[in-house]
Amino acid sequence: MKQVVLFASGSGSNVENIAKYFENNEQVKILCVLTNNKEAKVIDRCQRLKIPVLYFNRTAFSKTNTILTLLQAFSPDLIVLAGFLWKIPESFVKAFPNKILNVHPALLPKYGGKGMYGANVHQAVKDNKESETGITIHYVNENYDEGAIIHQSRTKLNPTDTPEQIAKKVHDLEYEHFPKVIEQILFA
Repeated sequence: MKQVVLFASGSGSNVENIAKYFENNEQVKILCVLTNNKEAKVIDRCQRLKIPVLYFNRTAFSKTNTILTLLQAFSPDLIVLAGFLWKIPESFVKAFPNKILNVHPALLPKYGGKGMYGANVHQAVKDNKESETGITIHYVNENYDEGAIIHQSRTKLNPTDTPEQIAKKVHDLEYEHFPKVIEQILFA
């Protein structure tokens, strides 16, 4: 059985989508969701979905080895960042080489880096009058959004699209492609 740990900071819509994708797959188990935001809606989703969820603070994440030790004890086949906003410590990347995935709401290398997440990305895409945007699923390395690209999907934009409409198009791509790419990597 393949085991997955998810990280999330916000609403958890990608967490729920991934969990539902694998719910009838006896070869994949979501071990738990880890969150750095005790107010995150992902906590409510996990309770409803009966997925263990653990909250941690910055000290446990990057100033001590608490979360790294927990991950090593879980020994997951894959760690998936599903709307997680903190930079992953280099010690995690070294402990889990090519086992940490992220989905970014743009076509990297465009609109990546510190501070480029969610609405910030969609506003920048709008401001630059892009004719398309999309998602990038990539391995995580020690730098924001610079890991090897695994998959990109694109969507056309209309000049009249608002940042909220752009976000909807991007979320639709995430929901369609992210679980499938996770599955492909798990069983490659």
